[in-house]
Amino acid sequence: MKKPPNPPFGVVVLYNESHSLIKGEPEDMLADNEVIACAAAVAEALSEHYEVVQVPVHTDVEVALAPYPPSRWVVFNLAEGLDGKLFEEARIAWALEAMGYCFTGNDGDAIAHSTHKALTKRYLERAGLPTPKGWLFRDATEVDGIYSYPLIVKPVAEDGSLGIGDEAVVHDLEALRNKVAYVTDRYCQVALAEEFIAGREFNVALWGPPAMVLPLAEIDFSDFTNPDEQIISYGAKWLDNTFAYHHTPGICPALVNEKLATRIKSIALGAWHALGCRGYVRVDMRITRGDLPYVIEVNCNPDIAVDAGFFRAARALGYDYQKMVLQILKYAIKDFQKNHDRSCRKERWRTGRRPNR
Repeated sequence: MKKPPNPPFGVVVLYNESHSLIKGEPEDMLADNEVIACAAAVAEALSEHYEVVQVPVHTDVEVALAPYPPSRWVVFNLAEGLDGKLFEEARIAWALEAMGYCFTGNDGDAIAHSTHKALTKRYLERAGLPTPKGWLFRDATEVDGIYSYPLIVKPVAEDGSLGIGDEAVVHDLEALRNKVAYVTDRYCQVALAEEFIAGREFNVALWGPPAMVLPLAEIDFSDFTNPDEQIISYGAKWLDNTFAYHHTPGICPALVNEKLATRIKSIALGAWHALGCRGYVRVDMRITRGDLPYVIEVNCNPDIAVDAGFFRAARALGYDYQKMVLQILKYAIKDFQKNHDRSCRKERWRTGRRPNR
């Protein structure tokens, strides 16, 4: 591993810039392009303290970063992939690590394991953490059996609520088959059907290391009478012409009793460690009417736009936007330095070399 840059150093704000998508719906481009505005906000927040350049990835991250050597530049990594390709976000993080960069957020392994929802569930279950039961379907012909309805159907490897429409919750075999067919055909991947947990939904923001839980946020579904509509669909996140977009606000700090809050925080910390997270993460949970939390998503490198949930939680903790961005960068540099020093100690032990006295 290369030695981390010493101050003063520059910061590359790395982000993706796609012009088309190879799968999904045309409107999915809204989520893909949101990162461009976020990159500009992050660059502005950093510019008072560092030399900053905004670098879009159009084809390959190796090409994009060629003018910015890791000995001189730290990467604020906002890149999520290109053209809707699967697991590009993880590949970019793996590439940054291989090229020797200090970069913000999670490493490629954590991103890959959290992006693949079935893998996420496997890691959570191994750690003894609650997550809804799920089934995987390669196509609609595999839907044949007895399931625990209602179910919510989603693509197995997307984030940002892509592929989750207003009718994602199903109650019978025919509806399940139709929704599985939609996901597999339109998003070119396996469909995950999960037991739908009717109840409250919490967003839990964490950053570190060491992992720290920020103030809890709850999604307010009070304007919806139908439990099936009490979800964060794609429209609720991205389409400002929908009812859901304007009627699913996040309340932060959440109004929650101490016992439940403690339970939610403990499970969120467990999810962070189970997936080997670092930097910043958002864990989404649904809470049963008996106050039992279930992890439904672990979002590595969640949206940190000015109007996004992560900043809402940081602001509740007393951070303005600039301080939040600087803190994320500070975590990355500190963690990189720690791992670099550990790597050097191991190398000296392996070769029998001793440091100069």
